[in-house]
Amino acid sequence: MTITPGPPDTTSVVPEHTDPRRPDRARTREELTRGTFDLLVIGGGILGTSVAWTATQAGLRVAMVDAGDFAGATSSASSKLVHGGLRYLQTGNLKLVAENHRERRSLATTVAPHLVNPLPFLVPVYEGGPHGAAKMGAGVFLYSALSAFGDGMGRLLSPVQAARLAPGLRTEGLKSVAAYGDHQMNDSRMAIMTVRAAVDAGTVVLNHAEVMGLRSVRGRVTGAELRDRADGTEFGVDARLVLNATGPWVDRLRAMEDPDAAPSVRLSKGAHLVLRTPEPWRAALTIPVDRHRVSFAIPWEGRLLLGTTDEEYTGDPAEVSVLPSDVEQILGEAELGIDAPYLDAAHIDYSFAGLRVLPGGPGDTSSAKRETVVTQGRGGMLSVAGGKWTTYRHIGRTVLAELRKVRSVPLAEEMADPLRTVPLPGLASPDAVAQRIIIDREPGARLDPRVARHLASHYGSLAMDIATMIREDPALGERIHPDGPDVWAQVVFARDREWAVTVDDVLRRRTTVTVRGLETPEVRARTQRLLAG
Repeated sequence: MTITPGPPDTTSVVPEHTDPRRPDRARTREELTRGTFDLLVIGGGILGTSVAWTATQAGLRVAMVDAGDFAGATSSASSKLVHGGLRYLQTGNLKLVAENHRERRSLATTVAPHLVNPLPFLVPVYEGGPHGAAKMGAGVFLYSALSAFGDGMGRLLSPVQAARLAPGLRTEGLKSVAAYGDHQMNDSRMAIMTVRAAVDAGTVVLNHAEVMGLRSVRGRVTGAELRDRADGTEFGVDARLVLNATGPWVDRLRAMEDPDAAPSVRLSKGAHLVLRTPEPWRAALTIPVDRHRVSFAIPWEGRLLLGTTDEEYTGDPAEVSVLPSDVEQILGEAELGIDAPYLDAAHIDYSFAGLRVLPGGPGDTSSAKRETVVTQGRGGMLSVAGGKWTTYRHIGRTVLAELRKVRSVPLAEEMADPLRTVPLPGLASPDAVAQRIIIDREPGARLDPRVARHLASHYGSLAMDIATMIREDPALGERIHPDGPDVWAQVVFARDREWAVTVDDVLRRRTTVTVRGLETPEVRARTQRLLAG
């Protein structure tokens, strides 16, 4: 079992390269120091990336930096869901569920259908459980109605029908199973594709660039002093407006602006386990823990994703990790809906933890609203915190509206209205791309169908570029690990086209090697050699 913290590894970096296709860090630093940007976004997670992409589409000159990797912490430690939020029905917040559904459907149909996948969800109803069959049946029907039945109609299944979709479903005391439709995605790949979309629109980005201090003129924040963690180079960025989108570190950056600034957020830790199963699952489980909490069991990347926890966290965000107590809690809650033999701790391939950023205030973190909070500090820096993957485009539009209101920096006069819907790079049918990759080679040298499908579902039409690399150098078509579908060409692609700097950038966030439990010393060593050219 591998216990891995959420924040990114920044200890293993590589030198500059000369390949003209690669993101040139020296050239990027030079561009960042040229002139004054309209907006400097600090933080390359869900919020920062969405705002940078949206603001650039509106015509602003935008820069985005991150102390670690893009989506290197919380944004790649989610439950991998794009969903409407079934639990919000209990609070009567039908408007929020409907809004989530609209964004979910947009991502699944027009923005990223190559990255967002439909998935059936099952809610088991047990004797003596917190919810009855009639209530759950009505709930999933209403949930489906709020999405205009875009994923079919919520309904009740028999235990036998449900067990065919979710092997290992605990059938003892099982009265009925409510079924509904939602979506899932690989959050790391979604993040990298969004960064690429922002760069294609004109954003200048640099990861592994740590803010050492803020620049200011007459008390107003006008940029930042940075250090490139890859080689230690120090440089500065000037901007008319600075946006703090650093997630769990939002108050730390606010303190750089104003040492007397009161805390604005609190943190909730969410841990997950990735488990091997003897047979594949075709549906996810939403397991009621009590009347207010649920636990998920989600088929993901050939494994079963279990979680999540929800408890207040007051430590250093960089040190968040999965503890033995988290493992015990997650497995214990999973046993409410899954047979115990499926939940052997020896079958855990990987684990990860992230931090939800919640508005400050009293009460349990589990009952706190997952809302986006935008504030402005004494020095004029905007700070944004909160939100989730399902509505990340909406968050970008929300912050853009706030930028228009900043009177001290009249950006509104120079901003156009961005298009309502812009697809992420690689938009294509994964099935069509996989078929093309398979047949676009000589019969004796065709790519393994499993590899082709994996590339198509994680890169969309950009998988054709990886296939071309393999055709030119067949050794790159070798699997990184024989038990997984990732190939060495993805490492080179991550290095040359996706800003990968460290081994963890590649193995955990650009590929699925680590999350499948397939990272070995030999794999890390060869990945490091490829990164070094």
